[in-house]
Amino acid sequence: MTTEQSAAGSPRPDAAAEKVDAAEKTEAAGKTDTAGATPGSAARTGGTGRTEPKAGAAEPKAGAAEPKAGAAEPKAGAAEFGTGGTRPGADTAQARAGAEAKAVGADRVGATETGNGKAGTTAGGADEVATTAGGADEVATTAGKADAKAGSAGKDGGKGAADKAGAAAKDGAKGADAVAGAAGEDGAKGAADKADAKVGSAGAAGAVGEGAGKGSDKAAGKNEDGGDKEGKPDRWEAFASAPEPVPSRIGRAARSVGRLLIHEWTLAAFASLALAVLMTWPTLRYPRHTLPQDYWDPSLQAWQMAWSGHILLTNPAQLWQSNTFFPESWSFAFSDTLLGYAPAGMIGTGPEAAVLRYNIMFVLAHALATLGAYALARQLGAGRIGSAVAGASFAYAPWLLAQAGHLHVISNGGIPLALAMLARGHGWSLRYGYRPERRHDGWIYTGWLVAAWQLSLGFGIGLPFAYFLAGTVLVAAVTWFLRRWVIRPVKRPFGRRLFIADLVGGLLFAGVGGLLAIPYFKVAELHPQAERSIGDIDLYSPPATGFLTAPAESRVWGALHEGARATLASHAEMTLLPGFVLYALAIGGLFFSVWKVRHRVLLFAGVVVTMVLAMGTWFFDGTFTYVPLFEHLPGWNGIRTPGRLMLWTTLLLGLLAAGAVSAFAARVREVYAERIPSWPSPWLRLATLLPLVLVIGEGLNATPHPVVPPQPATMRTVDGPLLVLPSNQSLDQPVMLWSTSRFQDVVNGGSGFTPRQLDDVRRVTVSFPDQVSVDYLRVLGVRNVLLMRDQIVGTPWEVTVDAPVDGLGITREEIGDVVVYRL
Repeated sequence: MTTEQSAAGSPRPDAAAEKVDAAEKTEAAGKTDTAGATPGSAARTGGTGRTEPKAGAAEPKAGAAEPKAGAAEPKAGAAEFGTGGTRPGADTAQARAGAEAKAVGADRVGATETGNGKAGTTAGGADEVATTAGGADEVATTAGKADAKAGSAGKDGGKGAADKAGAAAKDGAKGADAVAGAAGEDGAKGAADKADAKVGSAGAAGAVGEGAGKGSDKAAGKNEDGGDKEGKPDRWEAFASAPEPVPSRIGRAARSVGRLLIHEWTLAAFASLALAVLMTWPTLRYPRHTLPQDYWDPSLQAWQMAWSGHILLTNPAQLWQSNTFFPESWSFAFSDTLLGYAPAGMIGTGPEAAVLRYNIMFVLAHALATLGAYALARQLGAGRIGSAVAGASFAYAPWLLAQAGHLHVISNGGIPLALAMLARGHGWSLRYGYRPERRHDGWIYTGWLVAAWQLSLGFGIGLPFAYFLAGTVLVAAVTWFLRRWVIRPVKRPFGRRLFIADLVGGLLFAGVGGLLAIPYFKVAELHPQAERSIGDIDLYSPPATGFLTAPAESRVWGALHEGARATLASHAEMTLLPGFVLYALAIGGLFFSVWKVRHRVLLFAGVVVTMVLAMGTWFFDGTFTYVPLFEHLPGWNGIRTPGRLMLWTTLLLGLLAAGAVSAFAARVREVYAERIPSWPSPWLRLATLLPLVLVIGEGLNATPHPVVPPQPATMRTVDGPLLVLPSNQSLDQPVMLWSTSRFQDVVNGGSGFTPRQLDDVRRVTVSFPDQVSVDYLRVLGVRNVLLMRDQIVGTPWEVTVDAPVDGLGITREEIGDVVVYRL
């Protein structure tokens, strides 16, 4: 290897360098086999790398390293140092590099190492040799080979460089001594020592770069700290980048919180909550005094949450023996229990707290439904905007506005959320298929827990969900077996941990369902009239026109569909419009979507099947659709309203729509990327939000929010068991709410059916107070009767309320608008 230096340690004038360059280029034209073998790798430059392209052309591989030499790290400096003397016939590229470096007086050393023409690197590009050729071994090998080539370089600096290169191979300095030796006679020895130390600590590539830089500083009269020999500080240090400050513990915590706050799921949760508040308004305007839609069923469900929270804190063994329907047993199982909301029921007491709790859970249920459907669509492979469309359409479909008084129907968000978690845990998505590397048993456990919680809110929605999960598990297991062992066997990993998670989670879900089913079987045994019949199902089975009819609570379509609703027997259960925008997006999703064609077909088939089931006995009398399920599936005969299966139709339509919107958004991004200039981008991005805005707009409500009848003062003072008159299904539900102050036993109660005992009480007490009714109530165990004056207009009590009670053995007392009879 040959380098050029006009005098030991001194730079050569630029004019002389140019003349020598021209002469050596001419001489080197025919010597590419010898001197031209090393030009591309001639200088291990740490800065500008001004090596000649022509020299690189003589050896393509060596020349290919030239740009890396020129792109060396900034620390290496802006020019190159010469590496020693030169003789006639030496490498012209090396000579030029050394001459130019000497002329500008740079502080970095270029050391050449050549073996077979492949190992030319610089201090800035040394990592290529160290990494690709085995690190130190190849550098040492090429340094050893340099001894042979150095013989032709001359007797001055060339020979010294070869000697140093050989020493580098023996000492393991991996070529760094050659770099130091090439720095000249002035500081060569100190540079070699510094390079050795650097190589030993940083490895081959780092040693070459750092050793060269340190050695060159010595050769130029620099101290280790960058100052000159007199100890003056380096004036260029002021321009160096400041070290990045180490964040404190508080800083790290703040950054973690910041990352959490801007995470997709955090933003999705907040957006779902904010949307729920707006879309259910004015639910939270007077949350302690009003209830959405009416105060009948909401009063019952507000009592259910209050009772479960109260009894679990005081006497959990009596959970199913509620304070209503006295003296009936298992009375808490007379309707869906909303048991999953029991933790909320533990906060606060009294009717106002119960109403506030109901309204909060009503809003949160909408938020959870939005978030759950969004999570499911995202897990299956939809984009963010498409998933938002799925979430909004699932939570605010127009048909659900008619169910505002049924919190157990609105509380459906656990269904898509559990499905999303289970799919995530199994590493499966609709768009990308099965990805074993994404499996996580923690998500599986969580998914089964959420599914069990959803089931605890009621069997009206939870039972079809349970059968869907069972069918999904069965189909997945059979498909797995066939793909694993029978049809084109492919070894697809599943894992023991996932199997255990599914086994434990499935058993937990089944256990919760079994425990919750026991009281309902008891009720069915004690009250045979509670069992549904095909005739009951027929009363609530909607016709096909119901899928195009909106309820009166729809702000957009309510007034326009008044005539269509007039033809339906039950408005609340037969107006099943999921949204015309959703229909249009789902149809578009059949032809333009991110889902595969077979998946679109399956989703559409699911839509058709669920619609047919939602029609109950209307579709060919349900002979081959709903009736077999009613007769053969355990618990299915307890579902009175088949139209609520529209929940599944809405979810599947939302997934089809999500596929279409996601594909549209992706296409918009492509168009935006292709446009020059990109000025239309804001409009294109806004266009992707249009489907979401339309879906939300179609879900706007006109739901009434009546004021809840205030609790009579006597309900806070009179002991039970007591009876409140008048008694009927509608009036008894507010009475249940009033009892949340003390939870005294009351005969009143409202549910999906009327027990015979309560029916007898209502019939006998029509003539109260008289001897027959008083004796009957005493036998029943009733101690007090409350007669509400503001409710007796048009009833027999309007005449008998002021009748004397002498001879009946009872007392009569007026407390406000309530007449209290003590038996």
